[in-house]
Amino acid sequence: MRVLYFDCFAGVSGDMTIAALIDLGIDVDSLKRQLSSLGLSGYQIRIDRVERSGIAATKFDVLVDSSPQPARHLADIREIIARGNLSELARSRSIQAFERLAEAEARAHGTTIDKVHFHEVGAIDSIIDVVGAMIGVEMLGVDSFFSSSLRVGYGTVKAAHGLLPVPAPGTAEILRGAPIYAGQIEGEFVTPTGAAIVTTLCESFGPLPALSIERIGYGAGSRNPEGFPNALRLVVGELSDQTASEPENAVVVIETNIDDMNPQVYEHVLRLAFKLGALDAFITPVQMKKSRPGVLLTILCEPALSPAVIDMLLAETTTLGVRYSEAKRRVLARTIETVETKYGSVRVKVARGGGRALHFQPEYEDCLRLAEAADVPLIEVQAAASAAYRKKEQLDGTSEEK
Repeated sequence: MRVLYFDCFAGVSGDMTIAALIDLGIDVDSLKRQLSSLGLSGYQIRIDRVERSGIAATKFDVLVDSSPQPARHLADIREIIARGNLSELARSRSIQAFERLAEAEARAHGTTIDKVHFHEVGAIDSIIDVVGAMIGVEMLGVDSFFSSSLRVGYGTVKAAHGLLPVPAPGTAEILRGAPIYAGQIEGEFVTPTGAAIVTTLCESFGPLPALSIERIGYGAGSRNPEGFPNALRLVVGELSDQTASEPENAVVVIETNIDDMNPQVYEHVLRLAFKLGALDAFITPVQMKKSRPGVLLTILCEPALSPAVIDMLLAETTTLGVRYSEAKRRVLARTIETVETKYGSVRVKVARGGGRALHFQPEYEDCLRLAEAADVPLIEVQAAASAAYRKKEQLDGTSEEK
């Protein structure tokens, strides 16, 4: 299985992603032709070779003229992407990224996705960044996407709404469930477009998986702080058959028994655990000393996140202590594929083993959004997505036989 790994030791942005893809060797002329088909004007693309703390990298910039740009809505972005001469996969991924942006902004500002005004992320450079990244990753022909934990930075950033905390509210909403950390350098290291690209493409976050490296690309960020390589590293490689089918990695199992806490607090604690990046979190009824009913609270996370999870439990629950241990786990390789239904595009999570699909599940959020838009039962959209995936698998199998 051929994979692309986002190594976000210096965060991620849309322009850094395209720059790293160019550094990997994608066809720049084809990229520019497809971007020009969007019908946007008043911009130029500049590509340079630069250094970041001694590392040679590519820098990608979209130079926009000084004329003011409209604050576009999601419908405007969809229309721009739909008219482009793009593959169905690149178009679908681009729209999904902007839908994630709209959903995050709507949650952050207490409105609906159709009423969200895209300011910075609706500008020409942001559209070029997102769509260009989705065109570029398709050119690589990889099967799966993974990412490291994300350095987000700290401090404040200037936006259309004024000074905002880092990560900006919209960015923080997009990164729900992804492992993040501040780092030691002040500033914004993950932009909204970067967050949308990574979370749309990547099915899991963690250390670099065991693979045979094929190519490495570096995309430079705009800042060049002394002694810090401000760049995104993209790694393309091949997983071994064993690693691809059942990768093995380490997790930390954190547990604590509680019998004296208001039950209403558990939902809050589980939500915080997932926000920190937990892989799983659950409660189990147990009988404790003196025959008192209690709860066993269990959280699974990556080793690097265990201190933060433990601190959260000690602060947010009534426990006096927790126990934790490292465990190994083997998991089926997972990919995110997109199918088309009469209601719209739906992402499907596919688990593979032994070179074939073993399980698949349409993404709930996609099906829910389409069901609400079409005013049909959710189960109808889920059934349509399942049928579309089964048909796609049959066609792919027929093609392979030929």
